[in-house]
Amino acid sequence: MAANRLRRKTDPAATTITLINARPDFVERVRLHQRVAGTGDAAAPLAGKLRDGIALIVGTATRIGDGELVLDDGARIPFDRLIYAAGGAARGPEGTLAVGDPEQASLARVALANLPRGARVTVVGGGLTGIETASEIAEARRDLHLTLLSDDDVAASLHPTAARRVRTELERLGVTIERGSYPLAGPDGACAPADLVLWAIATGVSDLAARSGLPVNPQGRIEVDEFLRSAADVRIFAAGDAAAVPGQRLSCQTALPQGAHAADNLARELRGKALKPYSMGYTGQNVSIGRRRAVIQSARRDDTPTRLWFGGRPGAMVKERVCALAASAAGSGRFAWLPAPSTHSERRDPVAR
Repeated sequence: MAANRLRRKTDPAATTITLINARPDFVERVRLHQRVAGTGDAAAPLAGKLRDGIALIVGTATRIGDGELVLDDGARIPFDRLIYAAGGAARGPEGTLAVGDPEQASLARVALANLPRGARVTVVGGGLTGIETASEIAEARRDLHLTLLSDDDVAASLHPTAARRVRTELERLGVTIERGSYPLAGPDGACAPADLVLWAIATGVSDLAARSGLPVNPQGRIEVDEFLRSAADVRIFAAGDAAAVPGQRLSCQTALPQGAHAADNLARELRGKALKPYSMGYTGQNVSIGRRRAVIQSARRDDTPTRLWFGGRPGAMVKERVCALAASAAGSGRFAWLPAPSTHSERRDPVAR
């Protein structure tokens, strides 16, 4: 989003834009549960997602220095401005495979495909990623014993009635829901048995900023000001999971507007115009439950869920459309979003009521 939007807003003759990524593919993390279950993939060639005039370097950044980016092969890439969009870094305990990591998701796909009938699979995490992973596998492999393990209520971020619908759908698919933390110990102190454990808790982020000596918060996210600039270096903007933006939930719903706003502000700066503070309001949450069902949850702009939601096959159609539109927006650099709510506007919002 940031690179494509910046290309749209700058003169190609005056501005060189380079996108650096560790792999040659554009990965839709919101579809990695499909890769795991073998019901679809989540990647497409990154070059095909970039507007003309954007250079692509496939490599891993190891350090951000003073106007310079160092890659793992020793190459040094100078920059006048940089947008830090290193994103999340899914990782789980030893013996698990993280759904949110593209390479581990591929390993999980192979491991799952090789499991015999009656094998036991545990998905750890009762949030939206865990729900989607458990339901996708349960629908594709009815011959497995599937457990969703959560230390909190499953679908806790949804309205209670929507959360009940999610749990009902999981039970319909034969998913056993257990409350506790991994590893879950039995009465004799032994861990609950599983042939495959999938980690569906995505809270980690890239440590590139911390390794580079840039100020980060306790979770490792780069500290930014109201314009999405690094607190230590105004040449660096940050967006997405790895940016410490107050009040923002880790999701593509926040990553897209942050990437767009960072690009907009960078373009303003290049034109000598005043920067604008970042502001964003939420619309809701969507969770797929297999390929044929989903729950679409409306929310106030402060991300509080409302009583308004719907599910079933219409929900699945909307969920698929939302995912497709998000990928399309990133590829085009075109995106619009709601501003953050004020107390006055939130009271007047008919959806919020």
